[in-house]
Amino acid sequence: MKAINPWINFNGNAEEAFTFYQSVLGGTFTKIVRFKDLQSDEFKVSDEDADKIMYIGLTVGKNNVLVANDVPGFMGRVDENENRSKIHLAADSREEADQIFTGLSAGGDVEGPVDDSPWGTYAGMFRDKYGIEWIVEFDPND
Repeated sequence: MKAINPWINFNGNAEEAFTFYQSVLGGTFTKIVRFKDLQSDEFKVSDEDADKIMYIGLTVGKNNVLVANDVPGFMGRVDENENRSKIHLAADSREEADQIFTGLSAGGDVEGPVDDSPWGTYAGMFRDKYGIEWIVEFDPND
């Protein structure tokens, strides 16, 4: 496995929060993807969600990346007093991503099946049988 990193959900202020985190923690943004960057005939994006963050990564120290996104309006608001983060596992291969996804999601609820993503990775999301939310991802460009 390449890495394990926290992933935080925001209600439209991920970029503001990460600019603040960067001012305190330092680091650089590894990637910033807005929902409008992914718009296609198959993936419609509302004007309200177009500039929201689909993915933002901030390096923290040598091997850590703090990751976040804004939750699009059609999914509802994140309860800011409850669990609003996920654990992100970066796999070394598609096969490892499949193995981890299948193993950890057993008995849980799959929110997004592991498959090719519109942003160029192989990823899936689920809540395990203990209620913990996970994202397993393989990025062939890393």
